[in-house]
Amino acid sequence: MALTGQAVVAIWNDIAPEGRANFYEWHYREHMPERLGIDGFLRGRRYIAVNGELAGSPQYFTLYDVRNAEVLGGTAYLARLNSPTPWTTDTVSYFRNVARSLCRNDISLGAASGGFLGTLRFDCDAARDKALMERMAVVLAELALAPGVVACHVSRADVAVSTTKTAEQAGRPENAVPRWVVMIEGSTAHAIREALAGPLGAGALESFSLLDVIRGVYSLQFDLLDSGGSRPS
Repeated sequence: MALTGQAVVAIWNDIAPEGRANFYEWHYREHMPERLGIDGFLRGRRYIAVNGELAGSPQYFTLYDVRNAEVLGGTAYLARLNSPTPWTTDTVSYFRNVARSLCRNDISLGAASGGFLGTLRFDCDAARDKALMERMAVVLAELALAPGVVACHVSRADVAVSTTKTAEQAGRPENAVPRWVVMIEGSTAHAIREALAGPLGAGALESFSLLDVIRGVYSLQFDLLDSGGSRPS
């Protein structure tokens, strides 16, 4: 399947203009390789917003595939978060409009990765979770067969783990924690827009009274695999 693990870290952020060049160098040369050096982190991808209808906001989306949810609350990841490098401390001070969710994967369909990715993030009354998940299972099974769509995922945040205070977090603005993260991967931006505006559009999900809903379309900038491969569970 397109996701190589049972959990993900999903991060949306803008960067202040004066910090953008530094952000690109830091993310590519230090930060993502550092994350992939943590046992259980399997893959890292960074996306940039596609202009036009449903343009992604914030501008950047970063996705880490993680072996399982236990890694996200584990000592190795926490130790890294509490020992940011000087370059990290400087760079995260330019972050703006951050949302970050540490999630387990509930649904993952597809055998490929797409150059374009759509994100739908939101919260809802937890009492509606079961019914919404049942609905998402049906919608994504149909979407996975749509032209240009190569993979579909639903992940839900562990809010307690996602809101753990760390030294790295202290250097950037307080972030939102979307509890639901839906991702659609495709071969064209058009396919992603069709999914987010149609089967995953506001009208289609209106009965679930979703909160803080944000949709966006992104294209892939950078993709890094763990040099040790997908470690066994």
